[in-house]
Amino acid sequence: MSDPSNFAIQGFNLSKLLKRLEDATARLEDVTLYQEGYIQTKLEDLSVRGSSNEVEQKKTDHVTVEIPKSLPEKAEEQTEEESASVKGFRSIIDSRIEPLYQLSEKIDPVVAKSIKHLQGAFEAQLSFLRVVSLSKKPDFGSESFIKALQPLNEQIMAIGELKDENRQSKYFAYLNSVAEGAPLLSWIGVETPMSLIGDFKDAAQFWTNRILKDFKELDPSSVEWVKGFLAIFDDLKSYVKEYHTTGPSWNNASGIEFAEAVAKIEGQSSKAVPSSTAPNASQGSGAPPPPPPPPAPPASVFEAQADKSENAGISAVFDELNQGENITKSLKKVDKSQQTHKNPALRASSATPSARTPPPKPKKPTTLKTKKPARKELVGNKWFIEGYENVETPITIEVNKDESVYIGNCSNVFVKIEGKVNAVSVSETERCNVVLESSVSGMDIIKSVKFAVQVEQSLPQISIDKSDDGTIYLSKESLNAEIFTSCTTSVNVNLPIGEEGDFVEFPVPEQLKHSFADGKLKTTVYEHAG
Repeated sequence: MSDPSNFAIQGFNLSKLLKRLEDATARLEDVTLYQEGYIQTKLEDLSVRGSSNEVEQKKTDHVTVEIPKSLPEKAEEQTEEESASVKGFRSIIDSRIEPLYQLSEKIDPVVAKSIKHLQGAFEAQLSFLRVVSLSKKPDFGSESFIKALQPLNEQIMAIGELKDENRQSKYFAYLNSVAEGAPLLSWIGVETPMSLIGDFKDAAQFWTNRILKDFKELDPSSVEWVKGFLAIFDDLKSYVKEYHTTGPSWNNASGIEFAEAVAKIEGQSSKAVPSSTAPNASQGSGAPPPPPPPPAPPASVFEAQADKSENAGISAVFDELNQGENITKSLKKVDKSQQTHKNPALRASSATPSARTPPPKPKKPTTLKTKKPARKELVGNKWFIEGYENVETPITIEVNKDESVYIGNCSNVFVKIEGKVNAVSVSETERCNVVLESSVSGMDIIKSVKFAVQVEQSLPQISIDKSDDGTIYLSKESLNAEIFTSCTTSVNVNLPIGEEGDFVEFPVPEQLKHSFADGKLKTTVYEHAG
């Protein structure tokens, strides 16, 4: 007797097979109806135009072999998957950059021009990412690669030049925000792009905070502009995290050479030039034309990474370490006559360095940086003295009590400030001498070496941070000035308390003694006796 369960299984399989046959039949019928309707539409269109029977037959034959759109589903999905990173970057331009440009036009034409350059930089990087999707990882020192990177670099440099040309502008904080944040596009040149984008956001946020402070009450659109501008960093960071976590995702598996990929995209773009004639009927159902030709990105972004790629021998290092016993084969045996610990004469003749130089601290990409020209100018109520080197004549400025002075990135200069100034700040200088007549709030010295300051009248305080080897001369009117130091060495203060007003030098203490008493930390200056 047969097992009833076998009949049940066979019945189930038969039902399933019939269902699949019905689905296949329905699909074939749909395809047939689609083709018949499509052919009929084309024939009617050709008859209206008065085409000949021969042309009608040719068009009909062409249409009948055309595959319906409902069939190549896998091919369409594959195309979308390949261009997902490019589409994601394009969405940032459409959703963030374009609205920001339209808002900037309402604020100021120069601000709008700066955002236009930023948009051009994003467009250049979009073209670069198209090439990345087709190309294998190239030689970063090749001529084709360097040439391809120029447009992005030019746009970013244009942003900086526009800012420098409009320092007197009321909207200078806007221009500075864009200039400080634009190098975020250099993420394509590092292996940790997300942290780099965050660093440039912090740099730009200093100036966006200034925008909110100066324009929040005067112009409500300033708040919207700042939110839209900072959102670019967040969106780009999310995009990089999804598609390019460790730098550009090159198509090393099946990609072509970089120069060939650039030429291919340029060839597709040349075919996509719009024609004055209308497309024929066979092109009506085709895909949209390719994107415009790619202005490729900046040459210098990859210089640091190129050097690293050429010298990257970490795999070779591990190969040698994994040799096992064979690793000592190349070592030379040293006899006793050559051993320094047994021969004092060898120790005396050997040159031993007094101190070992630490390895250089890794830096962020500096390919988008340029040396700024020296300048001495008044922006608003603040004087800027920057970039001067080895100037023999004094740099003299006349100030008012509502103005401040900033001296930065100068070496071997002498600055004389005439009049009463609100505040003075000296930052990152070397061998900078400052003669100050009078100050309302005081003077700050930051990250400077071998500096000298002379106060002719009065000031309430001097703050010194991370500076070394400095000399301060105070006048009789400023003897009550307070001096604050931190992370500072070799600073001497000269006071006119000697006979006939001679200066007496007092070294600023560098050593402190700390002790605990009654549950508190007590700190006193440590003095050497004798």
